[in-house]
Amino acid sequence: MAPAPLEFDGSSSSLKKVCVMDAGGSLGSALVHSLLQRGYFVHAAIHSHDEMQSMTVGDNKKLRVFHTDPLDYHSIVEALEGCYGLFYSFEPPSDQPSYDELMTEMEVRAAHNVLEACAQTDTIDKVVFTSSATALIWRDPSDSTPSSPDFDERNWSNVNFCKKFKLWHGLSKTLAEKTAWALAMDRGVNMVSINAGLLLSPDLTITHPYLKGAAEMYEDGVFVTVDLKFLVDSHICVFEEVSAYGRYLCFNHVINCNKDAVKLAHILLPPDISSLPPSMTVGESRMVPQRISNKKLNKLMVDFENGGQ
Repeated sequence: MAPAPLEFDGSSSSLKKVCVMDAGGSLGSALVHSLLQRGYFVHAAIHSHDEMQSMTVGDNKKLRVFHTDPLDYHSIVEALEGCYGLFYSFEPPSDQPSYDELMTEMEVRAAHNVLEACAQTDTIDKVVFTSSATALIWRDPSDSTPSSPDFDERNWSNVNFCKKFKLWHGLSKTLAEKTAWALAMDRGVNMVSINAGLLLSPDLTITHPYLKGAAEMYEDGVFVTVDLKFLVDSHICVFEEVSAYGRYLCFNHVINCNKDAVKLAHILLPPDISSLPPSMTVGESRMVPQRISNKKLNKLMVDFENGGQ
């Protein structure tokens, strides 16, 4: 489902130059690879010297690697210099892999720094901000009304609910994305966000912070996952498509039946699935109604692939 490449006239090299931050993560490194294949010049902004060494393997004249700290405004500005667009995702530092209140504060500060740097970079025309489905699925049951039973990109997670049940991933993604949107609107930055489901990457484990509350997501019909290729294609689609706007809920699979739940459990907990909730046991045959929609993104990608016709 790869989008068609942009047609560049070669009159301005800045229109081909984009920054990917954090380029050291699963999504970021895949984005760098895909963008280079599509003819972009890429500034790969990474957070550690180990990532820098692996990123510089090979001789690609369209790739420049920058060591950045999302809490260091000046290092962000340096990586953005001359770029037309930014793909931004936040990956926790390797020495702080878990989510907690301090991680929330760090992610919010990073989002503020990045959007402020974009506002001060004259060449930046568009920002694709990677958020999460956890920034929209958590709400107090008392918030639900008959007129809004399902979830899409118009929803926001309830901050107080996330704090109460220590859903740090949802809290971090919600506050960071809201911070980014506030700055983008205040500074006139053209931004779109991708609210991604759980990324099914090779390094996925049961300790991933997205999975806090997985049983509740399953029961509510909002447990969604996304393949890396679909996630990368979606990012490039919303960047290249001029009609893209606002938020896009991004997933290509819903975990809402026992078979899929058990399959995911085998990936996360091989070979023991004893920690699964009773409702997910192999012997039962049960389908939970899907209560989450990504129609907005799917329509954009279909239109994009058809050349907008």
